[in-house]
Amino acid sequence: MAFDIEMIKAVYARFPERIAAARKAVGKPLTLTEKILYAHLSEGPASQAYKRGVSYVDFQPDRVAMQDATAQMALLQFMQAGRDKVAVPSTVHCDHLIQAEVGAEKDLSKAKDKNREVYDFLASVSNKYGIGFWKPGAGIIHQVVLENYAFPGGMMIGTDSHTPNAGGLGMIAIGVGGADACDVMAGLAWELKFPKLIGVKLTGKMSGWTSAKDVILKVAGILTVKGGTGAVVEYFGEGARSLSATGKGTICNMGAEIGATTSIFGYDQKSAAYFKGTGREDVATLADSIAEHLTGDPEVYADPASYFDQVIEINLSELEPHVNGPFTPDLAWPISKFGAAVRENGWPAKLDVGLIGSCTNSSYEDISRAASLAQQAVDKKLTAKSEFTITPGSEQVRFTVERDGFLDTFGKMGGVVLANACGPCIGQWARHGAEKQEKNSIITSFNRNFAKRADGNPNTHAFVASPEIVTALAIAGDLTFNPLTDSLTNADGNAVKLDEPTGLELPTKGFAVEDAGYQAPAEDGSKASVVVDPNSDRLQLLDSFKPWEGTDLKGLKLLIKAKGKCTTDHISMAGPWLKYRGHLDNISNNMLIGAVNYFNDSTNRVKNQLSGEYGEVPATQRIYKQHGIGSIVVGDENYGEGSSREHAAMEPRFLGVRAILVKSFARIHETNLKKQGMLALTFANPSDYELIQEDDTIDIIGLTSFAPGKPLQVVLNHKDGSSDTISVNHTYNEGQIEWFKAGSALNLIKAAIVK
Repeated sequence: MAFDIEMIKAVYARFPERIAAARKAVGKPLTLTEKILYAHLSEGPASQAYKRGVSYVDFQPDRVAMQDATAQMALLQFMQAGRDKVAVPSTVHCDHLIQAEVGAEKDLSKAKDKNREVYDFLASVSNKYGIGFWKPGAGIIHQVVLENYAFPGGMMIGTDSHTPNAGGLGMIAIGVGGADACDVMAGLAWELKFPKLIGVKLTGKMSGWTSAKDVILKVAGILTVKGGTGAVVEYFGEGARSLSATGKGTICNMGAEIGATTSIFGYDQKSAAYFKGTGREDVATLADSIAEHLTGDPEVYADPASYFDQVIEINLSELEPHVNGPFTPDLAWPISKFGAAVRENGWPAKLDVGLIGSCTNSSYEDISRAASLAQQAVDKKLTAKSEFTITPGSEQVRFTVERDGFLDTFGKMGGVVLANACGPCIGQWARHGAEKQEKNSIITSFNRNFAKRADGNPNTHAFVASPEIVTALAIAGDLTFNPLTDSLTNADGNAVKLDEPTGLELPTKGFAVEDAGYQAPAEDGSKASVVVDPNSDRLQLLDSFKPWEGTDLKGLKLLIKAKGKCTTDHISMAGPWLKYRGHLDNISNNMLIGAVNYFNDSTNRVKNQLSGEYGEVPATQRIYKQHGIGSIVVGDENYGEGSSREHAAMEPRFLGVRAILVKSFARIHETNLKKQGMLALTFANPSDYELIQEDDTIDIIGLTSFAPGKPLQVVLNHKDGSSDTISVNHTYNEGQIEWFKAGSALNLIKAAIVK
């Protein structure tokens, strides 16, 4: 039986009534996205239609999922909320803190020893508050959720930007910061601006080298890294129904790279087959009983332009395999043009490493198709010219593919199996030689390829493709090789071609596992204790942020004017910093160290206006804090793109930054800033970014009458005595303004409990 089956029954029991009310309120047929959103309104059955991209709406999610890096701060906040137990089913998954170095067994053993304090903390908090705990080695959060918790028509939030992976099984699953998770676990409504809708119609059917990964690589090229911001991407059509459930998960997972709120597919026979294959036939039976509500209305898909804000159509029969990159996941190249692009741009053609797996592509189907190519390499006397690593998505997948011989096949090709964890995908890769910062190329089946993300080397050109293409290129050792058309020379000196990959969506002998890695919480956690050593450098109990002082903010110093792309990796790096995710003071030493300073094109080097000297960003900000001086960070477009990590908002808040002023925000980061009591502001005139000077002292005017839709004024006091006054916008509603005034959203939760 599936986890939380009674909760799923309850959701489905109210679904027909909620859908009927929504259809009446909206006054027209509904997309699948609208059905699920309206079915999860905190108010109950819909009484009004909400305006896409405008209305802030309170929702009641069904569950919460947290990975170990973000769970630390989420649970430290939840511990302050004063609740005895989580209000909705919640889980913690230990997948981010395991560093890839030599291989699965040794890496996992080392991680358990190195991170014992954090794992013990997470296990004890989970045990006390009724949270399911997935131990290190159990697998990557999104694959484990897909196998065990995702269900059609449900709503889940997760403290990781790739939470939308569950959309492959018809769930509205949205990445959030830990403060949002804290709210929902505490039984409060969760607020979201009602999203716009992008429809992607898939026609035809894939074959040969093309895979589901190529759909999202193509979409990323069309929409770019911010084209999906504020929108849900809903896939439909005959092509959508032809894709496997895990293939759909891949597409939804990487939808985070276009800035989408989430992505989703409707429930169909492929979904039902996956539920049955993973031992959850009871979920399929329940879903079958309300199947008409678990897809968009027929009128919507017959005339999508009348129901979606934007429509994209892709013919899977014509879709070519893609390779995206380097340095950004939306630079899309069809395989037929990629080799030429490598040569023309001077990217290193020699491929050093190919890496398959991660939360995006680590299913049984992915591994079986890649293994078919590895077997060909063995049979055709080819040896991989590049290093090659394999990351299974879960212990269930790993155990099953080992049983079926795939891991042995990879071993014969020279592959190394890594632990069931995120590893290189999130910078947890002790890559030998990366410290030399040599120019090189790698290709992965991951989702992100920002500079320095995988190995810390800014000169590593990282490309993203399907596991099949990654495997083929690793065999060739050459990025200009096109496996669809080109030949390779084998050990006998003969020219051989790789045949099309083959694989299975589900194992013919079923999934198997000896220990999936799940630990259930205590029935009564009241007697369980949670201990945090006050001398720990890994964990630190939180103090409340101070409330707003009730005045305009004057005399703020410019900390940094960030130039160009500034993702959450630039604001709060992962990799070696992951060990401090539960210690706000220590991790704040990485604040904005990856951001490029507009005034000197350097990273981690800004001017201290008190001394006139240049220093590291966190150290400079700590000096301002010591002197009781607030500061402001200025940024470019899509500021905060990437991971959901709320540390990128908590660190500047903790160190005394009062406002972030940018041309535009990525959705999750803007929400995280608001939750922590920060001012998230945008230039009314983007060109005003150019007015910011290095020695500016800045005033923010209008806070005493702070109101929704009412712009604020920013005064730029320049060193030469001149000044500029500019208008800045914000998206705060009345409730969010109260977060700002209280000092954080969590402060309001605590105040409500005290009353």
